[in-house]
Amino acid sequence: MMQETCQVCGLPKDVCICDTLKKEEEKIKIYTEKRRFGKNMTIIEGIKENPKKVASFLKSKLACGGTFKNDRIELQGDHKKKVKEYLIQLGYKSEQIEILN
Repeated sequence: MMQETCQVCGLPKDVCICDTLKKEEEKIKIYTEKRRFGKNMTIIEGIKENPKKVASFLKSKLACGGTFKNDRIELQGDHKKKVKEYLIQLGYKSEQIEILN
């Protein structure tokens, strides 16, 4: 019985490392923007792998509102430090996450 193989790396699907490699290549930037009425928004750019899932996870963990649009995650409030901790929990490396301003 033949196992399915990955189209990219050629390894069997159960040992394929393509998703891990994609995650490691990403450079993530976290910063805040002021919005109307002086409200802060935390902006996360550079997440290519399941950004809507990551946004949903962060919104539930931080108990805040937010959205994914224009290739970036927007969260209500200033959550820069906590977002980095949660992204590390999701498997991103500390070196690839940059907190600006």
